[in-house]
Amino acid sequence: MKSFELYEPASVREAVGILTKFGPRAKVLAGGSDLVAGVMKDWVEGEGMPLPDALVDLTTIPQLRGIKVDKNGATIGAMTTLTEIIESKELNERFPLLTRAAHSVASQLIRNYGTLGGNINQRPRCWFLRGRDFNCLKKGGDFCFSVGGDNRYHAIIGGDRCYIVHPSDTATALLALNAQAKIAGPSGERLALFDKYFVTPGEDILRENILKPDELLVEVLIPTPAPDTKQAWMKLKNRQVYDFAVVSVAAAFTVENDIWKDGRIVLGGVAPIPYRAVVVENQLKGKNIKNSMKQAAAVIRTVARPMSMNAYKVDVAQSMVERTILGALE
Repeated sequence: MKSFELYEPASVREAVGILTKFGPRAKVLAGGSDLVAGVMKDWVEGEGMPLPDALVDLTTIPQLRGIKVDKNGATIGAMTTLTEIIESKELNERFPLLTRAAHSVASQLIRNYGTLGGNINQRPRCWFLRGRDFNCLKKGGDFCFSVGGDNRYHAIIGGDRCYIVHPSDTATALLALNAQAKIAGPSGERLALFDKYFVTPGEDILRENILKPDELLVEVLIPTPAPDTKQAWMKLKNRQVYDFAVVSVAAAFTVENDIWKDGRIVLGGVAPIPYRAVVVENQLKGKNIKNSMKQAAAVIRTVARPMSMNAYKVDVAQSMVERTILGALE
């Protein structure tokens, strides 16, 4: 592993100052399960993805940790662990979609120190990106090796030159819950809807989110759902033990007399960012869900562009969307 300087700021302002000083050569450190035990341990680097010279440890900032739930919704600090989210009685009552998604992340040991912010902002899972011998587009190279290589787990929607899939279960759930991110930087704090938080390869091949090198995620805000909102989570893994999603589905929606009123359906494991399936939502709006669900789920095929080895994901995504929504009704 490459050596680095470790900084332990006592406040968000101090952390932002360190990030501003070092620029792209510094990275924030949360639980460390991906950055230290993954990217840095495996020497995942390239011209457009340098290994950091400095790590800014956010565990030393108390204000970044905690859960607050009131009539307006929930506020969760970025350094709150996944276990703390899972064990929160208030979150389980009001936002079971998030707690179920958090519970599906990795193993209990990793959830004990893995954080919400770290899970949201982790780097993509692609064996070419993570392989030392492949200078792929996302590392600043000239070629996406998944195009002609083993792409069985890669994107079927929105690849656009790079066919990574976003690995975060909590991000998929938060997008379905219409959450916002509070971001701190040199000029203060700003809010960003999760609809606008993630960056596609077509927008910027070297980034996955809107965070600048001198910014950090402070907390997540989830609005109170409409009365009687149904929330559902489903995740298919390649292994029964802890693993990343082959396909996952997060849904939050309202119903009246079995008629779809409004809601969000978000898929994980199929695109470079958590993918909101607006095409399916539009197909359901104003219709009897039970009568329309099979036809609506099939619309996902109109936006899918599978590669040579992952067409099975289209079938899986269609089936899981249907099962997730119908299961929530029951």
